[in-house]
Amino acid sequence: MALEGVLIVAVEQQRLLIFAGSYAEAEDNGVYVYSFDEQTGTLTLTDEFSGLKNPTFLNVDTERSLLYSISETVSPEGKKVGEAAAFAIDAANGKLRLLNRKVTVESTTCHIQRDAASRYLTVTSYHGGMIGLLGIGEDGGVGELLDVRQHEGSSRHPERQDRPHPHSSFYSPDGRYLLVSDLGLDRVVTYSVDEEKLQLVKRSEAVLHPGAGPRHLTFHPNGKFVFVINEVDSTITSFTYDSDNGQLTEVETVSTLPEGLQEENSCAEIAISSDGQFLYGSNRGHDSIVVFAVDGQSGRLTLVQHISTEGGHPRHFALTPNGRYLLAANRDSDNIVTFTVDRESGKLAYTGRQVRVSKPVCLVPVYI
Repeated sequence: MALEGVLIVAVEQQRLLIFAGSYAEAEDNGVYVYSFDEQTGTLTLTDEFSGLKNPTFLNVDTERSLLYSISETVSPEGKKVGEAAAFAIDAANGKLRLLNRKVTVESTTCHIQRDAASRYLTVTSYHGGMIGLLGIGEDGGVGELLDVRQHEGSSRHPERQDRPHPHSSFYSPDGRYLLVSDLGLDRVVTYSVDEEKLQLVKRSEAVLHPGAGPRHLTFHPNGKFVFVINEVDSTITSFTYDSDNGQLTEVETVSTLPEGLQEENSCAEIAISSDGQFLYGSNRGHDSIVVFAVDGQSGRLTLVQHISTEGGHPRHFALTPNGRYLLAANRDSDNIVTFTVDRESGKLAYTGRQVRVSKPVCLVPVYI
């Protein structure tokens, strides 16, 4: 029977996929793809890829259905060097297809980032003390190395900060600036990209307290604040952010640990809820996620919760795009654990759901 006045629209259902990078030998699986059931919090493996050594950090271009991964290889001279690989993502079945792989910088890398316009990749070398800028090919593949910026100097910790150790790079929301956290220098260095010369240009740097060890950062959704998690002394530093010149001005620094805790600890990942109300950080040693409430006017933080990650050494975690779940990657206990997020309080609760995977390091949840 015909239905008059009724408009029927077919809506394509996007899948929530979780991409995981890990420490792995080249002959072993190192990149994993899971589908995620948002009703139950269950992860189901859809693909895994071998052939890359230590594909620890990932980046996903959802618009073009592309995955980028770091890796490491050996130069003709026998030196360990960085490598990056690009994959096409088949969203229908959660499978990966390798597009290409290229050597990046003259040392192993720990992080990869992409600008919002998908023109550039930046790779960060902790051991080499450098940042590399690469192009992206028309087909989405890893392009040529365009520029390298070598950091110089040291800071207070005799072992962890005897030389530069940049750990990550993140583009500002408007894409004008690239912020690089250098754990070895206790600095966040701001660069821009010279579009004509295709080079990174240093604009400014924010100096943190000695022995902080900045590792990763996240921008508040309002664009007015930046939060930096400090690996070495287990703190988070809040900054105001000037979008005109990319400069940071410190607001406060707070501990990520329960008051009075004496056990050895270091921090890893940091993330903020999409509404900007809650900030999350991971503790390795205490093996927990710390939750803070965020004052959207001042950038100051108030402690909400510490919760066990149900495993050892939570090197990374990620919030799902709708903010209903947080997934934690515990490197030393070989598991990825699912938590629900209370959107009103910011608090986490363990779902009882987890999967085993060897030495997970990075998680990227995306709708594709």
